[in-house]
Amino acid sequence: MKAVCVKPDRSLEIRDVPAPTNPPAGHVVVEMEAAAVMHGDHSFLRMPKLPGIAENLHDTWGASGAGRVIAIGADVPAAYAGKRVAIYRSLSSIRSKETIGTWCETTQVHHLSCVILPDHLDAKDYSGSIVNVFTAYAFLQQAIADGHRGIVATAGNSATGRALLEFARHQNVPVISIVRSATAKGEVEHLGATHVLDTSDPQFEESFAALAGQLKATAVFDGIGGALLTQIMPALPWGSTVYCYGFMGGGGPISIASPLLVTKNLMLKGFSNFAGLIAQDAQKLAAAMTAISSMIDHPAFKTKQGPQFGLDQIGAAMAVEGAAPAILLP
Repeated sequence: MKAVCVKPDRSLEIRDVPAPTNPPAGHVVVEMEAAAVMHGDHSFLRMPKLPGIAENLHDTWGASGAGRVIAIGADVPAAYAGKRVAIYRSLSSIRSKETIGTWCETTQVHHLSCVILPDHLDAKDYSGSIVNVFTAYAFLQQAIADGHRGIVATAGNSATGRALLEFARHQNVPVISIVRSATAKGEVEHLGATHVLDTSDPQFEESFAALAGQLKATAVFDGIGGALLTQIMPALPWGSTVYCYGFMGGGGPISIASPLLVTKNLMLKGFSNFAGLIAQDAQKLAAAMTAISSMIDHPAFKTKQGPQFGLDQIGAAMAVEGAAPAILLP
């Protein structure tokens, strides 16, 4: 079968590799229908292989996608057989050496990396969804466990920010969604958001300070960093924690007056869905995937789709820029 594979110099090439047919215990074989080229794919290609992460079979690449299960291994629940699933390959608490990347014709992954989709959904609409949906789900559980009662989402109109809104609504946790234009504000409000602030509004800082205090929004889910984080930290309520998970602002430095760390009891920490308690616990991960599957048919969880390419056009797909990822069609 055709597959996109990574070379030692971290560039990509198309290869013919053996197609999986007989999955090992806990795994499923999925006939791929669509795969998204996510921001993380670019980021991880630019860095050396992370320690502790198992190699993919045949050096295949790609973490996200969707397709139909055509074979299941031992210990896989029968509910997966023949079902369409959305995949986030890196999720499973079991770092399997039997995994195949999603940028191929047929992949093999652990079943806990998959969310079962209702039959009527289009695979392309969920070909890049689960990384963002799971991140939002896991963060909300972490924020609640840490004692927070309200959330600030600095990337309010991002895929993760939109998913967070829906999960938080079900948990009755208020979210302040920060956006950067009137158009984005309208889009998030259309999804049901009631607390949306536009950074281009001259009253943004004043409005943010008042609303964050009113809602006790002490958990900051930060996907921007840099200047925006520097701007809002002085206005955060006492006892706030900033969870840094993304760098859409370019990864620039942040600045804060050191006395604020004491006077506001402010904490800064990283957030990773790889290292979180849910991803590291098979039972919690299974419960999370079931919960996500029950809610997946919602506009907030769809993948924004960019242009579509065949596997042999991977170079052009990787060159696509913008919020909507390129989609690979095997």
